[in-house]
Amino acid sequence: MDHPLAPRIAAYVAARMPGTQGLTVADVEKIPGGASRETYRFRLTWREGGRDHERRLILRRDPPASLIDTERRIEFAAYRAFEGSAVPVPRMLWLEEDAGPLGAPFFIAEELAGFQTSPQVLFSGPYDAVLPRLAERKWTILGEIARADPIALGLTEVMDAPALDACWRRELDHWEGVIDREEAEPQPIARAAIRWLRAHPPPPAQRLSVVHGDYRTGNFLYDAAGEVQGVLDWEMAHLGDPLEDLAWSFNPIWRMGRGLAGGLVPQDEAVAVWARASGLAVDPAALHWWMLFNCVKGQGIWVGSARAFIDGGNTEPILIYAAWWLLNAQDRAILELMGKL
Repeated sequence: MDHPLAPRIAAYVAARMPGTQGLTVADVEKIPGGASRETYRFRLTWREGGRDHERRLILRRDPPASLIDTERRIEFAAYRAFEGSAVPVPRMLWLEEDAGPLGAPFFIAEELAGFQTSPQVLFSGPYDAVLPRLAERKWTILGEIARADPIALGLTEVMDAPALDACWRRELDHWEGVIDREEAEPQPIARAAIRWLRAHPPPPAQRLSVVHGDYRTGNFLYDAAGEVQGVLDWEMAHLGDPLEDLAWSFNPIWRMGRGLAGGLVPQDEAVAVWARASGLAVDPAALHWWMLFNCVKGQGIWVGSARAFIDGGNTEPILIYAAWWLLNAQDRAILELMGKL
């Protein structure tokens, strides 16, 4: 039985592909786990120029309520900015901000098929031999993101550009505000971290960089050779201090129980790879500040997921899972970084 979205997607795409005949959408499948967008894959077929064509595509649609509130135009622009660069990303096709065609704003992109994203699969044994290669590629690509010029990429037209000495305050103000609005119960450990962060601000950013915002194991596609084939989930992309992205990749909750950065390598090895690729220095005190900040940011995301579930706006299991498991894990990470655990 066809998915109810299939004819609506077909009508939308047909309007953007004039000159085609017999355009159909089939095999619409929701990809589980979307916390800030509903993600579907589908198969598009059509006839053009006397030939049959087929494409595998991805639809990312705004949900009724989200783990985080993000701007799809910024996410779309970030993907498009890195297309064809040293940072592998899927090709973006159409952005639609009108809710009419599919009931909510969305965008459509090409699917990078045949690769894995799952950390559980990555650490299940068959990939053990390529983990060092994957780690090198992971932090090299993150360094390339940090090196990229947001002005040359055109991203200053869609993203705010804070002063170098204002990056930390803007981000901390934002995520403290999220906790203020969304918490269902007091967060004393996160509040203690916020007080410390404000009392010990980091140095100004070395440069204004594109910050992916959620660069971690699980948000990129990898293959059997240990190559990263696509960086995904740019919904929190913004301009800021590149150390923010590096520190998020080191959040203790991403160690996957393996005691390694991102579950892959010792943190100092990842820092060295990133520094070579980005051309930037990594001051240990500044990195520590951003790591602790990212624990606060993480807690803002997890309390937001709990709020969306409690209020009934989104009943996706991933939202209550984040609240149930990650709130406690993030508190423990804060205590570890503050030397209190």
